[in-house]
Amino acid sequence: MTTATQLNRADIERIVRDIVIGRIGSSAGDNKPNPLVVNISARHIHLTDEHVRILFGKDSLTPMKDLYQDGYYAADETVAIVGPRKRMIPNVRVLGPCRGDSQIELAFTDAISLGIDAPVRISGNLEGTPGCVLVGPEGVVELKRGVIRAARHVHMGPADLAYYDVSNGESMKLRIESAGCTTVLEDMVVRAGDDIKLEVHIDTDEGNAVDLDGATSVELIKDTPCKCQE
Repeated sequence: MTTATQLNRADIERIVRDIVIGRIGSSAGDNKPNPLVVNISARHIHLTDEHVRILFGKDSLTPMKDLYQDGYYAADETVAIVGPRKRMIPNVRVLGPCRGDSQIELAFTDAISLGIDAPVRISGNLEGTPGCVLVGPEGVVELKRGVIRAARHVHMGPADLAYYDVSNGESMKLRIESAGCTTVLEDMVVRAGDDIKLEVHIDTDEGNAVDLDGATSVELIKDTPCKCQE
C-alpha cells in the first residue's frame, strides 16, 4: 500500500484537485449523465515502443498511477527534454500506454524556457511541429517533430455529446468561477469516444491563470456561433 511519504507534492496536489473539482462538477444536480471533472494536464511525454527501448533499455513502461480515463496511466519512467538552446527540463513524466508516434506536450512557459516554438495542436496532429532531444537513463532520442502545446479540450462519451448537443471537433467554452478570478476559456475542443469519461484538460499555465485550485464552480457551455449582421 502506498503511504503518504511516498507521494511527492505534485501527486498530492493532483489528487486533491481531482477530488475538489469532481465534487464541484457533481453538485449541480441538473440531470447531467456524468459529473464534470476539470484536470490540469502537466507537461508529459508519450513514447513509441521503439523509443521506450532506446531510452530505458526495456520493452515496456512500468505503470505507477492510473489516470482518470480508464486504461491510461502515469509511468514510473521519466526523461529529460533538451531544447535548441541547450536548456533542459529534467524528470518529465512518461504516460502510457505507448503510441504510434512520440509526442511531447508542454505549457507555453515550458516551451519558452526550452527555446521551442511549440504550436497549439490537438494530440496526434504532429505535422510540421518542432522536435527536441530526449535523454533517458539508457539512451538518447533525437525527435524531428512532436513537440506541441496541447489545445485545451474536453473528452466526452456518447451520453455527454447528447446532453451538451455537440459533436466531435466542435468548440465549447469553460466557465470557471472563483473568488475574484472568474474566467471563461474559449476554444475548448470536443474529443469524442466510446467508454470515455467526461473530463476537461487544460495545461498548467491555464490552470494557474484561472485559479483552478480555488474554483467554486465549473460549467461547460456550448459555443453558439454569432448571428450578428455585419
